[in-house]
Amino acid sequence: MKFFVSTGEASGDLHLSYLVKSVKARYKDVDFVGVAGEKSQKEGVEILQDINELAIMGFTEVLKKYKFLKQKAYEYLQYIKDNQIKNVILVDYGGFNVKFLELLKNEIKDIKIFYYIPPKVWIWGEKRVEKLRFADYIMVIFPWEVDFYKKHNINAIYFGNPFTDFYKKVERTGNKILLLPGSRRQEIKAMLPVFEEIINNLKDDKFILKLNSNQDLKYTENFKKYNNIEIIIDKKLKDIVSDCKLSVATSGTITLELALLGLPSIVVYKTTFINYLIGKYILKIGYISLPNLVLNDEIFPELIQKDCEAKNIEKHMKKVLENLPEIEEKIENMRKKVEGKAVVESYADFLVKEGK
Repeated sequence: MKFFVSTGEASGDLHLSYLVKSVKARYKDVDFVGVAGEKSQKEGVEILQDINELAIMGFTEVLKKYKFLKQKAYEYLQYIKDNQIKNVILVDYGGFNVKFLELLKNEIKDIKIFYYIPPKVWIWGEKRVEKLRFADYIMVIFPWEVDFYKKHNINAIYFGNPFTDFYKKVERTGNKILLLPGSRRQEIKAMLPVFEEIINNLKDDKFILKLNSNQDLKYTENFKKYNNIEIIIDKKLKDIVSDCKLSVATSGTITLELALLGLPSIVVYKTTFINYLIGKYILKIGYISLPNLVLNDEIFPELIQKDCEAKNIEKHMKKVLENLPEIEEKIENMRKKVEGKAVVESYADFLVKEGK
């Protein structure tokens, strides 16, 4: 049995790698090929397209890459046809995968499609849920998504959040501040100047800058003049967290990982002005970070756009450290909402069973 896979960003690649590892460990003669990254490749995915060429952020970036992505979709479609692949796993990456889903179903009538971690249509507008009806199976990782899809007469599969299998609360003994600029080029270029200002202002503090890949080092030339910062790439997040008292993280999946590891954080986000205006018009929810969305309460402060500047971040860092007991209690309540039993194994078993 062979699955074609399609993801486009670091977080999707991570979730896909968990699935592939679980399947490969317990089932023979199951292969994976398609669009993924380094983590999935290590677990046995044959890479047709590396995601480093695909990572995009926001509405304007999607438009700029539209022609390129459309060409890629037809290339993948032809590969699936030529190799008579009957199962496809789409992971996140809604800007591409939703269109790809529709194309696949229109072109190959007997193909079976699993959409694992579908786009957050409960945030961006319920009309988009209609496009997801093309999928044979919707596999979600947050409990409220089950009720959302049920309201639209779609049976969503839910076993828990996969991160709870891997991320347990870490005992922290260090006093460093962890800086996480994100995985996309646009995010990194937007946040590094802000981080540099914080490092310069707080010379008595020690910082760790965690990057996603060696390719991101080219954006850090200015940081070489500071002796209060260490740049890390390969070290696992949970091993870094034990040395830290606090983090400042670009909004994304990483904020949920930080919460599950028990590290108090400040969520930051900067984007182009047009993306901000479009997002503000479409977005219909009070929070942008996953921990806050899970609890429907502020666990981590969110500093977005004009609020995302060095002095303001520094002010909130102080507030967070003054309110640790309250934040830690909220983190624990959040964890209870997304826990499951053998979560990744359950999703993996479902894929293999229904893919036959």
